[in-house]
Amino acid sequence: MNKTEAQKRIERLKEFINHHRYLYHVLDRQEISEDVSDSLKKELFDLEQKYPEFITSDSPTQRIGGRPLKKFEKIKHSQPMLSFNDAFSREDMKDWEKRIKKLLTIPEAKNLNYFCELKFDGLAIELVYKNNILQTGATRGNGIIGENVTQNIKTINSIPLKLRNNILEREIIVRGEAIIFKKEFLKINKLREKAGLAVYSNPRNITAGSIRQLNPKITAERNLNFFCYDLISDLKQINHEQEHKILKEIGFKVNLYTKFCNNLEEVFQFHKKWEQKRQNLGYEIDGIVVIVNNNRFFDKLGAIGKSPRGAIAYKFSLKQAETIIQDIKVQVGRTGAVTPVAYLKPVKVGGVIISKATLHNEDGIKRLGVKIKDTVIIGRAGDVIPMVVSVLKELRTGREIEFKMPKLCPYCQSKLVKQRGEVIWRCPNSKCESRQKRYFSYFVSRQGFNIEGLGPKIVEQLFERKLIHDPADIFNLSEKDLLTLEGFAQKAVQNLMKSIETKKEISFSKFIYTLGIDQVGEETAQDLANYFRNLEDLKKTSLEKLIDIKDIGPETAESIYGWFQKKDNIKILEKFKKFGIKIKYEVPSIKNRTLLGRIFVLTGSLDKLSRAKAKERIKELGGKISENINQNTDFLILGKNPGSKLEKAKKLNIKIISEKEFLLLITNN
Repeated sequence: MNKTEAQKRIERLKEFINHHRYLYHVLDRQEISEDVSDSLKKELFDLEQKYPEFITSDSPTQRIGGRPLKKFEKIKHSQPMLSFNDAFSREDMKDWEKRIKKLLTIPEAKNLNYFCELKFDGLAIELVYKNNILQTGATRGNGIIGENVTQNIKTINSIPLKLRNNILEREIIVRGEAIIFKKEFLKINKLREKAGLAVYSNPRNITAGSIRQLNPKITAERNLNFFCYDLISDLKQINHEQEHKILKEIGFKVNLYTKFCNNLEEVFQFHKKWEQKRQNLGYEIDGIVVIVNNNRFFDKLGAIGKSPRGAIAYKFSLKQAETIIQDIKVQVGRTGAVTPVAYLKPVKVGGVIISKATLHNEDGIKRLGVKIKDTVIIGRAGDVIPMVVSVLKELRTGREIEFKMPKLCPYCQSKLVKQRGEVIWRCPNSKCESRQKRYFSYFVSRQGFNIEGLGPKIVEQLFERKLIHDPADIFNLSEKDLLTLEGFAQKAVQNLMKSIETKKEISFSKFIYTLGIDQVGEETAQDLANYFRNLEDLKKTSLEKLIDIKDIGPETAESIYGWFQKKDNIKILEKFKKFGIKIKYEVPSIKNRTLLGRIFVLTGSLDKLSRAKAKERIKELGGKISENINQNTDFLILGKNPGSKLEKAKKLNIKIISEKEFLLLITNN
């Protein structure tokens, strides 16, 4: 066989093997035996070893390969990966429907219908394909930035390395859930038991652990599965039901147990059916997902916080157990929020030992009528924080003790305050020991400076030994300081010092986020980083200017302004600079920010630059990207083979510009 013949044979083998992978792993059909399949893969592998120049990323041999990673890179999602709000009863669902109907016109509300899917208990994954070939796979992460787990998800056979229908020159983005089937879960735990290792408590844990495993060969051994349920790219779909059909056509495994529902009554029937039948499934589910089927309505409803208004997770009854509340204590978080926590007689719920449960706030305690020494029902759904579901008042003995919220902070004795309209009591003392400890732990965590090896227990030791007084002090620690800590040897100290030193550079948006300013989350931090040239500009800005920034309300503006007016905070900023913290400014000078506040939508494929690069340039110049056309859109950038967004833009009189006009616009800026 010469080189040309080998290339042709490799292509035919790839096509044939991929076709039968699709039949077996997506359609559950088997037309060739496993022995034949293995033999074909062996022939392909041998040919590729002989002619490595013909190895491509979509080859079946590339599913298990690559060296173990040292760490996962970060990937920014094209649009946030939102998480659903939960409903646990028919009343919750009816309340949800009332809320969304108020945001629609009367004709729209009358034509409201739903698409229902099973809610998997796994790990959400986003996949990006370019020219039909899988490019990246990423976890949800914080919803905006996830981890690049491409090598690992390639080991999942139900994920195509190449799309079946050619969609050339397009970037296709889809989302779905990686899961492990019950039989594989049991098999792994049996092997771990034999090896004397701790068993996994639930399938979700093993799925998440497998996807976030630095060695892809270990991931491959776990035999994970994948259901695709969301099409982010515009392929002219008009509703969510249609998205499932398109996903199946282009090669993804979609769940068969879905249902179009005309109204909530049909939703309730679907929910009841699967609550009764879920034990018969080969995988875990903890509820159903109910989505407004019409994509235009869904887009119009938008999002609130990190959840879409047009979808909700209708959970099954909580996994529950009965136990006794031994005590109720309050904990004070980094923002001063005071949360009552029930300390329980340990009880197993859903395979996990529970010893504490949140009571949320004072109103939550009053609503439940809970007392210390009460017998209560504890519930948890999936991996949510355990909570007290109800009190078994019939079992009271008269020895129960009524709990009263303290007037003073139990850690610093400051008088607790509650703002008008809030249900949460807060400790106003920014120097409160509990607030400080929790803030320090948050500061060094993955959401903050991400200093590896500096966990909460070490932070607590540093704090108690008065080696740190504010976050900036972390970057002034010496080896001598760390050697005084319990359990720290020379090598561990050197590793931690190196870890601290490597994290002295941070992006402007993340730096703002880690300051812990009340009401400033990741999105607000990014908005501030986009608007201001540097930290000095943000420090000196007026309250009026902050209020004028789009998406920053008066209360948030006051919180930001007030933070920079405190002398102690300014001293901390000066210490950051003194100890070598370097801020990476993500945007150019304000003079080059003439797209500030303008909202752009892209449709079709671009010739001169990728969609990702176009979006990046818009953001650099202060503009914003949206995936949906609405009245707030300023420009639609028109590429080749545009989708339904073009017609929407015409109807709404949105300005439509070509790629050439867009390039002139960003070049002139």
